Amino acid sequence: MPTTMPTTTPTTQLDPRTTTNPLVRAVGRWLGRLNDRYPWNHNDHFHGWILRRLPRRRRRALDVGCGLGTLVGRLRASGAMVVGLDVDEPMVEATRARFAGDPGVTARHGRFEDVPADGSFDVVTMVASLHHLDLEPALRHAAGVLAPGGRLLVVGLARIGAPRDLAVDLVSSFANPVVGLAKSLVRPRTVLPEHVGDDGPVVPLRDSRETYGEVRDTAHHVLPGARFRQRLLFRYTLEWTSPAS
Repeated sequence: MPTTMPTTTPTTQLDPRTTTNPLVRAVGRWLGRLNDRYPWNHNDHFHGWILRRLPRRRRRALDVGCGLGTLVGRLRASGAMVVGLDVDEPMVEATRARFAGDPGVTARHGRFEDVPADGSFDVVTMVASLHHLDLEPALRHAAGVLAPGGRLLVVGLARIGAPRDLAVDLVSSFANPVVGLAKSLVRPRTVLPEHVGDDGPVVPLRDSRETYGEVRDTAHHVLPGARFRQRLLFRYTLEWTSPAS
C-alpha cells in the first residue's frame, strides 16, 4: 500500500519561522542579525495611527494592556482622563510611578473582562494586547464598555494563515531593519524593543493564536462596520465606532 507523504504549502515553506528550506532559514537568520543590530519598538510606532483616529469627544479613555504607560501619556496629552489597565503588576506599578501626582491618570491592576460594560469610555485602545484575550468575547465586551459614538482602536498581532499574509510579512521582514536603522539615526540609543522596559520591567509576551483572516472575520461579525487592515511591520489595525444613540 503506497505511503502518503506529508504535504507542504507555499506558506509553510517560505515562512522562516516554520520552513525546513535551508536557503529560507539562512535568509531568516541574516535578517534576524540585522534586526538585533537595529532594535526598535513596533508598538510605539503605531501610536500615531491611534492618535490620528481619536474621536472628538474623548473625556475618558481606557488603555487595555497599558504596559509602562507610553500610550497612556499620549492619550492624556490629547485631553482625556485615562485609565491604564494591565494584568501584570510590575507594569501597573511602573505606570503609577510615571504619572504620580496626575489626577487625570489611573493605573489599575485587573482583567479587561472585569471592567464594567456601562458605556463609560469614549475611547478604548489595545496595542499588542488583544491576542492575550479570548477574541470574540473581548470584542463584544469592548462594545459594551464604549459610550455611544465611542471608538475602539486596536493595533494587534496575528498568525499567517494565507499566502497574502505571508507576502506582507516577507516584505515586512526586509523593511524591518531599514526602519530600525532610520530610527537609530534619528534617535540613537533611545528606541527599545517592545519587550524591554525603560526602568527594567519586562513586558510579558505571548504568541497570537488567531490568523489575520480569523481576526478580520470575527471583527466584522461582532462589530458591524469595523475596519480591519493588515499592515507592514507585523501588525494589523482595527477601528470601530460605536453607533450613536
